[in-house]
Amino acid sequence: MEVGRIKEMTRHPVKSMTGEKVQHTKVMPYGLYGDRSHVLLDEKESFLTITQFADLVQYRASFSGSESLDAYPEPHIVTPNGQKYMWSDLEWLKEIESKSLRQLSRKSYHPEHVPIGPIEEEHLLIVTDASLQSLSQSWGQDVDDRRFRPNLEINLFEKTPFVEKEWVGKFLRIGEEVILEVVKPCERCMIITVDPADGTKQPGLLKKLVKEQNNVFGVYARVIQKGEISTGDRVFVTEQ
Repeated sequence: MEVGRIKEMTRHPVKSMTGEKVQHTKVMPYGLYGDRSHVLLDEKESFLTITQFADLVQYRASFSGSESLDAYPEPHIVTPNGQKYMWSDLEWLKEIESKSLRQLSRKSYHPEHVPIGPIEEEHLLIVTDASLQSLSQSWGQDVDDRRFRPNLEINLFEKTPFVEKEWVGKFLRIGEEVILEVVKPCERCMIITVDPADGTKQPGLLKKLVKEQNNVFGVYARVIQKGEISTGDRVFVTEQ
């Protein structure tokens, strides 16, 4: 059954930084090309995320060139005050070390493989426009989709909020090539309380999700068949 079209695609070249919207990309065995392919590690070799350092979401990362399977194009980094750097520069890293009170190192993965860890529990996170609209109405203000860090937002033909929960155990066929298996709903944490625009925290959003949606929003999907994907691609829900 055709349920909608791909409205937006977002990848996060650096884990926990704000990512970039793309019109066309590859779905790799681990998810969107380059998603969470670069990470920051603290002294204990743990990932630095918004949970430990909320201001990280105010840093923006995007790839500086065309996609390659040999090596990633070096990410651009834009700081909260608008300064622009490359991934290899030290200035932005020293700034985050100073603000977070941590000694940090950088790590990147190969374009063919980003493991679970940098990537969250599954390969892709999917939300729908109807669910975002419903939550905005319930909360009383527009909800920035970046709070949920989705990879794919689907524009549904029938605007049924939270219908994506019914897709668990089914498959999404997207465009001409991509097949995903919807694995489970995404349980949320404090990250959604951090406004990506200014880093302020609004705990009321998480409380509302806990009360009204059993603390889940969006669904995780696993890559079954990789391929090219574009905004506007048709999305079908199938049993196999």
